[in-house]
Amino acid sequence: MLTASLVLVAALFAAGNVAAKSTKEISPYPLGERSVFSDRATAERIKPVGSVCVEGEECGTAAAAGEEVASGPRSGEEVYNASCGACHASGAAGAPKTGDAGAWAPRIAQGEATLVKHAIEGLNAMPPKGMCMTCSDDEIKAAVEYMVEKSK
Repeated sequence: MLTASLVLVAALFAAGNVAAKSTKEISPYPLGERSVFSDRATAERIKPVGSVCVEGEECGTAAAAGEEVASGPRSGEEVYNASCGACHASGAAGAPKTGDAGAWAPRIAQGEATLVKHAIEGLNAMPPKGMCMTCSDDEIKAAVEYMVEKSK
């Protein structure tokens, strides 16, 4: 048993020597700069992650493009897929599942205006606009109409 263990250790040691032929394969840095406490590692950890460019000053490079601006209002299905579906597809936090006619019937009976008002202002566990702060009231209305249509 001891002999088998020694043979296994020797084989693993030999395999390790074959796998890493040089220290360059382990790290591109010289031996003294591999430690997390080395000057190189410290400098890498504390280097700036960005810079500020003030309007009117020469910054050297073009600013990164911001978020894409929508060309118009999103459809109810797009808003549902982006935000509403997170809860209404699974029924999370008591949200009525889209397509569940039984759960939606009493809500639909209250009227579309009430449903839209609750969606915009929030109700019970549902936060205002379902946390879609980039959605316009018209987009929320379209999403409500989409869910109602799917749940009749």
